[in-house]
Amino acid sequence: MSDTIAAIATGRSVSAIGVIRMSGGDAIAIADKVFRATDGIKLESAASRKLHYGELVGADGKLIDLVLCTISHGPSSYTGEDTAEFQCHGSPLVMSEILRLLFSLGARQASAGEFTKRAFLNGRMDLVQAEAVIDLIEAETTAAAQNAAGQLRGAVGVRLEPVYAALVDIIAHFHAVIDYPDEDIDEFEMQGYLDTLDGAGKELERLLSTHERGRVLRLGVPTAIIGRPNTGKSSLLNALLGYERAIVTDIPGTTRDTIEEKLMLGGIALRLIDTAGLRRADDKIEKLGVERTLSALGDAGLVFLVLDGSIPLQDGDYEAIRSIAPGVPKLAVINKSDLPSALEPDMLAKMGFNCCCVSAQTGEGLDSLSAKVSELLPQLEMPPSGEIITNERQADALSRARSSINLAACAITASVTPDAVVTDIEAALAAIGEVTGKTMREDVVLRIFERFCVGK
Repeated sequence: MSDTIAAIATGRSVSAIGVIRMSGGDAIAIADKVFRATDGIKLESAASRKLHYGELVGADGKLIDLVLCTISHGPSSYTGEDTAEFQCHGSPLVMSEILRLLFSLGARQASAGEFTKRAFLNGRMDLVQAEAVIDLIEAETTAAAQNAAGQLRGAVGVRLEPVYAALVDIIAHFHAVIDYPDEDIDEFEMQGYLDTLDGAGKELERLLSTHERGRVLRLGVPTAIIGRPNTGKSSLLNALLGYERAIVTDIPGTTRDTIEEKLMLGGIALRLIDTAGLRRADDKIEKLGVERTLSALGDAGLVFLVLDGSIPLQDGDYEAIRSIAPGVPKLAVINKSDLPSALEPDMLAKMGFNCCCVSAQTGEGLDSLSAKVSELLPQLEMPPSGEIITNERQADALSRARSSINLAACAITASVTPDAVVTDIEAALAAIGEVTGKTMREDVVLRIFERFCVGK
């Protein structure tokens, strides 16, 4: 039996309810020593996943708290081991006292992610599902949470398992023909192998094609707010966020560095980047700010061009327009709609801009801006099903698997010896195994679970 770990799963801040959990060979026995169920039942004979109400007492028999307790017998538990969990009142003092009591009876402090790590090592979930646990905890948008929940349910593994099985079949047949030449085994069917490899490669390509959207789900669409000085870029940022994030003055060049904030707009996560005004600057610091603005533009997936709607287009406006790369979704945000208008949206539409009139001062038009974002990025509104790759490690492994499959197909086409083909297919299998955890080095596993919080 493994050693028994324990941790506070709900953090150490004051809350209505606190949760302390244990996992390991002695988890239920330790729980039985401190818990007195009001119905008199002993936990070792209790049914799994049923709540019991009672007293949690210290070594001296004195009451610590009135709690709910549930146990799960392995292997049908989260970790695959015997587990016990106490739901107590959310006092940091009470939770710490309970934890010290469990340690005195033989449990030890769980490390970050150790509960989920044990679930992975005991075959309760694959590595994609394990990583989805922390992705779900850290999700900042509904779409990111939906995708993580789908991964936790096994969506990626369902897509990869047929690919893995098909490659294993090819390897098995190759070895059978090579190792048992006297047996009545069908010779290599190269066209069949090519078809299988082609199908496997396309499936990996489909998964990899989701990675860019996965980055957006996790990080938000990088959205550069640009324009000449004093058009209201920082005011727009503050109005969208609902608080004074950026300093706003009438002095040109106030914003000299990029400011980043995340925001949900039109149901889409944006990473807003307020930039320095685009103009020819003599000041060394302001020049650096303009350089960073141009850098932000190069990485942008969406651009807000902020214009002062109370005056005609200026040279600086045209310079900002020219700085936007072709093909990048862009929206002309005509600010100061509370003043008499001197700009015609039709003229901007002819330049390829969607237009939206707003007043960063009064908040007028911000709802329309939200709707325009949805129109510009409709593909990001589709609810994810868990098959979107958000993890750089997974994407790298899938890319290597796809490359190895392509090499194997090229080797077959070039009539290379079977053992060389087998080598490439085995490399593809190893890379896919890195995604699911079938073939994973211990140091990589440790690095993955370092992201987790204690108690999960």
